[in-house]
Amino acid sequence: MHIFGTGWSALRFGRKLVPGLLVLCVVSAPALAASEVRELFAGLGLLEPVKHPENNPSTPAKVALGKRLFFDPRLSGDGKQSCASCHIPALGWADGRTTGVGFEGKTLPRNTPTVLNSAHYASMFWDGRAGSLEEQALGPLYNPDEMNTTPEQLAKTLASAADYRQPFKEAFGTEPSIDGTAKALAAFQRSLSTTNAPFDRWVRGESDAMTPQAKRGLKLFMGKADCTACHKGPTLSDDKFHNIGVPGSGSRDLGRFAVTRNPEDWGAFRTPGLRNVALTAPYMHDGSQKTLRETVKHYEDFDPHFTNLDPLVEKHHLTEAEIDDLVAFLEALTDPKAKAVP
Repeated sequence: MHIFGTGWSALRFGRKLVPGLLVLCVVSAPALAASEVRELFAGLGLLEPVKHPENNPSTPAKVALGKRLFFDPRLSGDGKQSCASCHIPALGWADGRTTGVGFEGKTLPRNTPTVLNSAHYASMFWDGRAGSLEEQALGPLYNPDEMNTTPEQLAKTLASAADYRQPFKEAFGTEPSIDGTAKALAAFQRSLSTTNAPFDRWVRGESDAMTPQAKRGLKLFMGKADCTACHKGPTLSDDKFHNIGVPGSGSRDLGRFAVTRNPEDWGAFRTPGLRNVALTAPYMHDGSQKTLRETVKHYEDFDPHFTNLDPLVEKHHLTEAEIDDLVAFLEALTDPKAKAVP
């Protein structure tokens, strides 16, 4: 099956008009296989507007407060580490390390994911143990290996911080509180949405926004390489959990299984979104892949007999040139403002 993207608009499927999908000219295509259906209906496109929960609508005051809290080391147990210590804007809001560094320099077991576009995810953390940004916000604060504070200590810190009284009143009409802290941090993170990568501009009709190599990479991404088996939708993530054969998955790190105790989740980790992925090396839950090229090659070199390997993970026998094209497309997912602090 050969495919060629002609533009982004609506695709007619039966009697229904499906918005936001890539219109493809299909050449020499007999009956579509399951993987080919995924190509056509992966739903790649522009991010939708951020949705805010009813119990935490966004306001400028709330976002501004969340920003202050995000960069404030006073929230940690020793007053030395802020959220931004691990989510560094200049590094794509990740930290550039193989795995994170926590309280008193402790080496953490997992790679630090970016918080960019986290507003669009169904769950948080590599194992999906938090179902909202409000829940996620307090997790690192209370983790003794990360920011190592307690609810009691955090409440005391907030109560003694005179400079937070007015911002909390403006945002919530209350004194500083733990609940308000979680909601403000979540509101700030929801403001970190990136929508102007070369890929986005191309989707909106700017034909030269992506290079010819990146366009070839997109064709591979949706076609031969079958990346859209898992990296689909506007975030380029299916919001699901897969064991993709990274050494140590299920032995050194149980992944999603530690949360669900479901054997099907043994060594499975959340599919990361790929927007701004060129800024957030190294890759995988354990940071074992140092470059995008290494990461793409993993899907050519993985052990097909790996325990609990997801059946979606297949080798596609890409050439070196095709790997380069895929990397070029992944680089075209970088928003120029991804390193900026709003």
